Amino acid sequence: MEWRLRAIRGATTVSENSVEAIREAVSELLDELEGRNQLQPQDMISVTFSVTRDLDAIFPAAIARPRPGWDNVAMLDVQQMHVEGSLQRCIRFLIHAYLPASTPINHIYLREARKLRPDWSFPQALQAAQPVVESTF
Repeated sequence: MEWRLRAIRGATTVSENSVEAIREAVSELLDELEGRNQLQPQDMISVTFSVTRDLDAIFPAAIARPRPGWDNVAMLDVQQMHVEGSLQRCIRFLIHAYLPASTPINHIYLREARKLRPDWSFPQALQAAQPVVESTF
């Protein structure tokens, strides 16, 4: 089986700038990431989290690090460039991981972040029932 370095993108939003709201959204996002991509932390090279300038209650990496196996993944938190009129209270990630070349990649866009990439998003109530979609990047 041929393995390749692959990139997986995703995003979500939170209703408020609080530790609890950010923890809930990041956990939901990472649960979806792992479940829909059969991704194991030991296959990850790095994760970059970005947040909009209106989120500063907690680092997303601080939420990810205690997850099983995530403590050895290189993670970085950065602030997303502000563009007037862009989506507010948004958390994004870019993950680089080694995965089988034939494995479809499912980019994860939840909550209001579905507007960023409607072509990669499923309605949340239907996500578990949707077929796997491969994307190009």
